[in-house]
Amino acid sequence: MNRWAVIALLPLLAAQGLWVRAKVPALPEADGPRTGQSGTGDPLRVLIVGDSSAAGVGVAVQDDALSGRLVQRLGGARAVSWQLLARSGATTAQTLAELRRADLEQFDVAVVALGVNDCKNGVPLARWVAQSCTLYDLLRTTCGVRLICASALPPMGDLPALPRPLSTVLAARATLFDAALIEMAADMPDLRRVRPDMALDARVMAADGFHPGPLVYAAWAEAVAAEVEALL
Repeated sequence: MNRWAVIALLPLLAAQGLWVRAKVPALPEADGPRTGQSGTGDPLRVLIVGDSSAAGVGVAVQDDALSGRLVQRLGGARAVSWQLLARSGATTAQTLAELRRADLEQFDVAVVALGVNDCKNGVPLARWVAQSCTLYDLLRTTCGVRLICASALPPMGDLPALPRPLSTVLAARATLFDAALIEMAADMPDLRRVRPDMALDARVMAADGFHPGPLVYAAWAEAVAAEVEALL
C-alpha cells in the first residue's frame, strides 16, 4: 500500500484503532515466577525480554507461556536458570532503557520479543533497527550473551482482532520490520530470527484475537529451543 493511500485512510485507521482498543478485551500478563532454576549442575542461563507476548498475555500461568514452555523444553536434558523481564505495551526503546537500569546477571542465551508495539505505534523503521542493534550490543557486552533469538514479527494481517484496512496497513509495516530483522540476522552471526511453525488464526490465538494461545507459545518455544540446541 503506497504512502498516499495510507494518508487518505488515516481517519478510518484512527477510528478502527479506537474501536479495537474499546472492543478487544485487555488480557492480563500470565501469573507465576519470573525467575528460577530447574535441574542441578552448571545451568544454561536464559534471559527473556520483551512485550506482552514475552510476558505471557493470552495464557493464565507462566508454565503455559514462552518462558515456561522453553524451560520445560530445554530442561529435559540439562539444568536451566532463567529470568523474564517483560511487560505489556513495551517498545524496544522502553525495554532498552529498562535493561540499562537493571542489575543484570550473566546469560548464555537471550530471547527477544519486541517490534509489534514499535510497528503499530508508528516508530520509524530506521529508528527501530538502530534501537534493536543497540539492545543486542548491550546483551552481548553487559550480559555475555552468546546467542540472541529475536522473534519474527507476526503476520498482522492474519490476527483476528484487527479489522481491514487497519490489518492491511499494519501487515505491510510488519513485513518491512521483519525484513529488516532478517537482514540484521544475516549480518550478525549470533543473532537468529525465530518464529512459531504454525499459521495464526482464531483456533490457536488467545481470546482477544491478538495474543498467542498455548499452542503458539509451545511452537514458539520449540523454535527457540532448536536454535539453542544447535549452539550447544
